[in-house]
Amino acid sequence: MAELVDFAGEAFLRDPQAGVASLRSNGPVVATKFPIIGRVWVTTTYEATARVLKDSALFTLRKEGGWLAGLPWWMPKSIAAVANNMLTMDEPDHTRLRDIVDEAFRRRAVLDMEPHIRAIADRLADELFMAGSPADLVQRYARLLPLAVICELLGLPLADRPKFIAWANSIANLASAFGLVRLMGGLFRMRRYLQGRLQVAREQGGEGLIAELVRVEREGGRITPDEMVSMVFLLLGAGSETTTHLISGSVFELLKDPVRRDWLTADWSRASLAVEEFLRFVSPVQFSKPRYVRAGVDIEGVKLKKGDRIMAMIVAANLDPKANEHPERLDLERRPNRHLAFGTGIHFCLGHQLARIEAICALQALFTRWPKLKLAIEPSQIHWRRRPGIRMIAELPVVADS
Repeated sequence: MAELVDFAGEAFLRDPQAGVASLRSNGPVVATKFPIIGRVWVTTTYEATARVLKDSALFTLRKEGGWLAGLPWWMPKSIAAVANNMLTMDEPDHTRLRDIVDEAFRRRAVLDMEPHIRAIADRLADELFMAGSPADLVQRYARLLPLAVICELLGLPLADRPKFIAWANSIANLASAFGLVRLMGGLFRMRRYLQGRLQVAREQGGEGLIAELVRVEREGGRITPDEMVSMVFLLLGAGSETTTHLISGSVFELLKDPVRRDWLTADWSRASLAVEEFLRFVSPVQFSKPRYVRAGVDIEGVKLKKGDRIMAMIVAANLDPKANEHPERLDLERRPNRHLAFGTGIHFCLGHQLARIEAICALQALFTRWPKLKLAIEPSQIHWRRRPGIRMIAELPVVADS
């Protein structure tokens, strides 16, 4: 086994480049140990990462019998069902489920949402210091914007959003198998709540993706009740949690260097370019879900056996000097920018356009309202949650400095 890296440790999350470089020195694919998952191979280069993500025939999310590669054997079936979504499915089930919600995330539909997203961001920016100063930008802003957007997209009541904030916070604290056990009660309650919202839509109709799932079900579409719950659970989690940490990580990088902040705010037409670099450099999603190797394979000279497990290390791809020159530098004008922040292959992120627009709206609204925003503490005092696989700032205290 290669040198171990603590993927949930402060050192790795503060500076992933050092840990990635250490692993890459052992080869393009290395054997290591990952929290909760256990022994697993991880990719360390752009090419190896892209290959694992693209080749769904060779690298499968499920072994024979349908069990997920990263799901503990002791997980109760009622909770395991929540993980049974399109993100964890191979073909043909993946496309069957993705097609149901694909239209809502098409570029034109998302672009039509942009003015409304900006209005939500403006309101949240106005309210940032309503509860006092300094304010935690994670809880008071970065978490609220994507949560508000996805709740509206799903058609969930405004009054229920505190439930999802609490749920998101509990997920953020997940770092071990013991933490997963403690989380089960919350997951069970969330599953029961989503079943209830689907039933309300069956009885009363409504707007949003939940009502659309019910329409598909009523018209004989191929989706089971459990798959409907899992779909909503996935969209709620994937549609809010990762974007939360893209926004907070981007703000942190700008506040560490006011020169970058001033460069961006001087011309907001640069925002799209900057967000692509934040996606690469911040890398909020650091790993793919585990996959099983279906047959013996050689990856750039490393031999894997049938039945081995492997994870695509997205952060390693984003920091590979063969993909991007000087990847250790945050360059908001980087062109071209070869990153895999949204994955690739059949599981390429459905919400990539929505995440990009939310990040742009979040940054523009925040720094338009608070142009001299600054950190309330030194950058060295910022910490990351011990959540393996996702890079999330625990708290980001800021002051207006106006």
